[in-house]
Amino acid sequence: MPKAFGAAGRLISLVLIILLGFFSFMTTTFVVETMSVANARLRWKTREKQNERVHGPPYSYYERMKKDDAHTEDVIEDEEENQSEEERRALLAPVNDPKRRRVDLYDITERVEMGQMASMFFNKIGWYLFYLCIVIYLYGDLAIYAAAVPKSLRDITCPVNITCNIKPSKQINLTNSSPCWGTAVNRQNAYRVYLGAFSLLLGPFVFFNVQKTKYLQLLTSLMRWVAFTIMIILAMTRITHGKGEGHPKMESITSVPNLFGVCVYSFMCQHSLPSLVTPIKNKRHLSLLVFFDFLVILVFYLVLSFTGIFCFNNKDIKDIYTLNFMDKCDPITSAKEISYFLGLFPVFTLSTNFPIIAITLRNNLKTLFHRDGYTYPWIIDRIFFPLLTIVPPIAVAFGTDDLEFLVGVTGSYAGAGIQYLVPAFLVYSARKEQRILFGPGSINKHTSPFRHTFWVYFVWIWGTLSIIFVTVNHILTKS
Repeated sequence: MPKAFGAAGRLISLVLIILLGFFSFMTTTFVVETMSVANARLRWKTREKQNERVHGPPYSYYERMKKDDAHTEDVIEDEEENQSEEERRALLAPVNDPKRRRVDLYDITERVEMGQMASMFFNKIGWYLFYLCIVIYLYGDLAIYAAAVPKSLRDITCPVNITCNIKPSKQINLTNSSPCWGTAVNRQNAYRVYLGAFSLLLGPFVFFNVQKTKYLQLLTSLMRWVAFTIMIILAMTRITHGKGEGHPKMESITSVPNLFGVCVYSFMCQHSLPSLVTPIKNKRHLSLLVFFDFLVILVFYLVLSFTGIFCFNNKDIKDIYTLNFMDKCDPITSAKEISYFLGLFPVFTLSTNFPIIAITLRNNLKTLFHRDGYTYPWIIDRIFFPLLTIVPPIAVAFGTDDLEFLVGVTGSYAGAGIQYLVPAFLVYSARKEQRILFGPGSINKHTSPFRHTFWVYFVWIWGTLSIIFVTVNHILTKS
């Protein structure tokens, strides 16, 4: 992000990231509302089956709710008994709690993933388009990770002869053909060696399942906070001491497409919301909680990026920002341990996420090509789909290590689809089904603050125009 900010200019970057953060918050509330309707729909099906066994064929569920409230209470308790003890503790009040209340129709107590919501509320074409979009996004994700880790290792371990009394921007122009380990191996070959090792070490995980990653994810989250905080403090310290070299321009329209993709990619959370929102016990002020979460993220991104573009010469900001803190001639810190921690930070965090994303992509590919009543042969299930998952992103990483381009393209197209178009279509279809199933007077307590249909249309138009603008700008820039 700091590199994209420096290229696009401080004014455009500030306006665009605030705008995209607002739209991402809006579509996040759309997904939460859709999750609540999906939970209500699942609860409705369960209760209707119970009512059919007790009272005969079901009739209007809206009328059934009024007539059979006492029986509904029993059905809800049966649903809770079917949950594991851990889920009950996380999501509902204790059984012996005197304040325990009946579960509301729209309570989000069951995790419903975006793919399941797509199958509930989309037709067959919409379902295919959703899975195609998320598969492309996950492929881009894996290609970014596969390029970032070897590139970080290459830049850390490749010794470069630099004359320190000359400014880095005026010294030598490092290219892929520049020597790395003597004259026999250049930087491009070193990158490929690391990429090959990365593929051999982490690629096989896609053939298995990775479970119980809670503590691993906690560790990587802690490392992220520590690394980001260190980078902000070091950059601010240098700026306050008058050593900042950055003089960012106000605007550069030609760099907006990459900035757009990077910002969309950075605010991407919609596909992970079911896992994030469902375990929250008290969801009474969920929209407010999400708003403050986005506000903190926005402030953090702004501080990180603006300290970066004013601390470093904008031409020298690397697409992997942590590598800027490993300058041997003009070190930003005298503690080598901190420099190497920041340099290796992407290696640790991205490597731990790579197998999880690969397995997610593999499962989505299986769902995309699945046919009812058909079981995949062993060689297709255990060999073909894992290879189909891992080979394309590794091949892309072998072809290019331009992370700004990869992030820009992934965010601008597949990312924009998942962040804008899919949530808007989901909430539109969910509201329509809510009125049919539960009547126009049914009140959803998790309804988005942007409940007017105008906002749905606005997001559709914004997402479509953004993709068109990015495409045209790419074409004009290259021509």
